[in-house]
Amino acid sequence: MTITYELGKSLYVNITNRCSNACTFCVRKDEPTINGVDDLWLEIEPTQEEIQADILRRDLDQYDELVFCGYGEPTYRLDEICAIAKEVKKVHSIPIRLNTNGHGNLIYKKDMTPLLKDAIDVVSISLNAKNKKEYDELCRPVFEDAYEELLEFARLAGRYTKVVLTIVDILPIEDQEACRRISQSVGAELRIRSYID
Repeated sequence: MTITYELGKSLYVNITNRCSNACTFCVRKDEPTINGVDDLWLEIEPTQEEIQADILRRDLDQYDELVFCGYGEPTYRLDEICAIAKEVKKVHSIPIRLNTNGHGNLIYKKDMTPLLKDAIDVVSISLNAKNKKEYDELCRPVFEDAYEELLEFARLAGRYTKVVLTIVDILPIEDQEACRRISQSVGAELRIRSYID
């Protein structure tokens, strides 16, 4: 079971397979690895203690950031992520990022963003599209109002941490600009990622 793995100068934390989307582009459908990292599919989710121990056994000085992600949607374990992040911050000043689809409040049926305070430095939310119709077609969420709610999650999270919405660079320029305006409307930055086939 792979809990932590390196990508570039970042240390990633793999904590769940559960996901509230079934994205058409998801690598889980076809690839057993990401950038050569094996065993990302978790037969059983690691405990909070196992995750924390796996992070702290690493030399955190060699990384630019610690990234909570998953081979699924990490906010299924948001309470544990934030608890672990606070423990890590007691011993190291490494910046901590959460990669999410922004469905955390839908998953828990309440506003979970206050947990981010003093735990997560940056929340990176996959926006993926300029409207609900395109988002639903691309990401196939289990929640009816997923697109609207991810924007609300971004707005609420901005009270406690930096928020970045992300899209890929294969979107047409007019879509990229629409996403930039959407990001600004919720107080977030927009990051345009390179598409990796």
